Amino acid sequence: MDDLKYLAGYPPHVQARVRELIGQDRLGALLADKYSQAHAVRSDGQLYEYVQALKDRHLRKSVPLGKVVYDSKLQVMKHALGTHTAISRVHGGKLKASREIRIATVFRDAPAEFLKMIVVHELAHLKEAEHNKAFYQLCTHMAPDYHQLEFDLRLFLTHRDAAAGAGRQ
Repeated sequence: MDDLKYLAGYPPHVQARVRELIGQDRLGALLADKYSQAHAVRSDGQLYEYVQALKDRHLRKSVPLGKVVYDSKLQVMKHALGTHTAISRVHGGKLKASREIRIATVFRDAPAEFLKMIVVHELAHLKEAEHNKAFYQLCTHMAPDYHQLEFDLRLFLTHRDAAAGAGRQ
């Protein structure tokens, strides 16, 4: 199994540097120094308010959200850190649509910046279904450092796996 599965698409020199940091047991400290601020978004209600505030700030005219929750069933291993779904239900003679965002519970204890990154990612799906240029432009509109946060989140997940494999966190 590849020890850098979250960094598979990155160039060999980047992967080599990450392996070096892991070998020197410095990756966790580097991330802790850079992302020391925790967040207070602990419950599903707080998460809904957090997501709604970001949505109101950047995507006022987009569809309303019906539900936002932490989901313990999302598998980080299967690359599902968050999901955005549209659910249609028949209500009387009408079809009602509801949008849901589910965030993996790993973000309950992750640094604040990583929670923001995944929320921005899922909110961008309200307007853009595909991961295309317009999608990433919207992400960087909501979080100008989006690409750096995404990379650092991949480092965080890599460190988390390495620490769990070594019996520590």
